[in-house]
Amino acid sequence: MKPSMIIRTLSIAATALLVLAACKDKQEKETKKTEAAISQPAITVFTLQKDSMNTTVRIPGELIAFQQVDLYAKVNSFVKKLMVDVGSEVSAGQLLATLEAPEMNSQLSAAASRVKMQEAVYVASKATYNRLFETSKTPGTISPQDLELAYAKQQSDKALMDAAKAQYSEIAETRNYLQLRAPFSGVITARNVSSGAYVGPSGRGSEMPVFTLQEQTKLRLVVSIPEAQATYLNNKHEVKFTVRSLTDTFTAKIARQSGALDNRLRSERIEMDVQNKNKKLLPGMVAEVIIPLNGNESTFVVPSSAVLNSTLGVFVIKVVDKKTIWVPVTVGRVSNGRTEVFGPLSVNDTLVTTVTEEIRNGAEAGVIKL
Repeated sequence: MKPSMIIRTLSIAATALLVLAACKDKQEKETKKTEAAISQPAITVFTLQKDSMNTTVRIPGELIAFQQVDLYAKVNSFVKKLMVDVGSEVSAGQLLATLEAPEMNSQLSAAASRVKMQEAVYVASKATYNRLFETSKTPGTISPQDLELAYAKQQSDKALMDAAKAQYSEIAETRNYLQLRAPFSGVITARNVSSGAYVGPSGRGSEMPVFTLQEQTKLRLVVSIPEAQATYLNNKHEVKFTVRSLTDTFTAKIARQSGALDNRLRSERIEMDVQNKNKKLLPGMVAEVIIPLNGNESTFVVPSSAVLNSTLGVFVIKVVDKKTIWVPVTVGRVSNGRTEVFGPLSVNDTLVTTVTEEIRNGAEAGVIKL
């Protein structure tokens, strides 16, 4: 055989071997890929849609008196007589206690004497001015300067008389403070003094108030709403609440919202007015408040199993081009196995129903079940 024929035969054989090797490698890669897809567990997905979510939240609250005031003596004095005691129901303006301050009577008498003295001085100076004025009508009898001095003296005495009258009125008005009256209707819940006790303004005679008065026919239910739920409330919401010592369920309506978050608790204070004519409820009771949280707009709601809480954050897993993509989200309300999520999501996105950290970010999705 000629050498050229041998070389041609060998080249044809080498080419055939290379083609067979390439086909074998391709077949092996496809086999491995198929085996990997088969070994990858099947994942169940769903199509993301917007939905409204209505939930309720149970938060502890406190019942407080609608109005409460600590009553102190306005002036330093002694308790003469107490008209009421703990548990007494009083009406607005009712006399609660009488006080006495003996030095105030002498001060009033001195002020009255000063008024009479200044009145006499003013009458005299006024009469003097009137006589000089009548005399001055005859030319050359009274100089204009003397007349002006008499007029100035009259005005000065009048000002002193007015000042004496004002001082007398002030002392007389202060005597009214010797009567302690109820500023509104309510119940006396504390009495801290007895007859004969020395009382006065807070820090200057009395560390404790004479009485504590509460309005109990109407109460305030105070609740601190966490930041996450504060945006769902308004003054039209009606809530239900219970207290541990009673089996009844009570109803109240949100009346006031602070409109700001507490710097320490990061919560908003809300108040509800509670009618308590039968006085079944008492100030200081702790209530369990059931507050409805109704969303104003449609949001993305997913099964709670579709939310992945990992050390890197909170995610949902989206399937894009048969690959799993971790999408960071913020969780809203959670209720009955459903969770409200916010993030870079769109309607009709395909999300994994049950997620685990074994489903890697950017990995092949494998078998997908709807």
